[in-house]
Amino acid sequence: MAAQLLLGDIRIDVVFKDIKNIHLSVLPPAGKVRISAPLRMNRETVRIFAISKLGWIRKQQKKLKEQERETLREYRDRESHYIWGKRYLLQVLESDQAPSIELRHNRMILTIRPETTQEKRQAIIEEWYRNLIKQAYVPLIRKWEPIIGVKVEHCFIQRMKTKWGSCNHEACNIRLNTHLAKKPSQCLEYVLVHEVIHLLEPKHNDRFISMMDKYMPRWQQYKNELNSAPLSFEHWKY
Repeated sequence: MAAQLLLGDIRIDVVFKDIKNIHLSVLPPAGKVRISAPLRMNRETVRIFAISKLGWIRKQQKKLKEQERETLREYRDRESHYIWGKRYLLQVLESDQAPSIELRHNRMILTIRPETTQEKRQAIIEEWYRNLIKQAYVPLIRKWEPIIGVKVEHCFIQRMKTKWGSCNHEACNIRLNTHLAKKPSQCLEYVLVHEVIHLLEPKHNDRFISMMDKYMPRWQQYKNELNSAPLSFEHWKY
């Protein structure tokens, strides 16, 4: 069940769900406000809660407005791209051979066939990012499964528009966002541990936070690093 609140110039989407506690989120890029509330909670209680958080909401919206944005990618020479948090300048070479990507010093060399469209260039780079994540997650899962005491049945890599990761705790599956390959490697490890712990505790409750503190004491630092990076034209918050 969904509803909306209007508090001055702030519009709040309210979703009533089968949860115990109320949750407030301010989402990038424009600072959209969302409240998830327990089914038993009445709208007036939600409204009073929202009013009490107006100062915090405005502060978060201001931070998002001021946060650095990436420019729209056109996949041309001298364009900046990021791999594991490091900036590379794209160099496009045309050759009548299979597409490939190679890193040389501070350059990301994209070899493509003549007349390759911008959409195809993007698809080639997206698939390359996907493969980077595939190569990186296997040793991380092997590292963390015995530490946390859980078995990951499947790990899926996909382009997600609103999340860095997700999990299905019943099937013991996790999903990782392809674009994590752009961020520092510790951010990938943080997201993976976050989702693996969700296999044991699906909610962001005190037990979940306690487990994150136990297994990855610096997780808040990695979370802040992930969420403070320049916003893309697809936007995530964790």
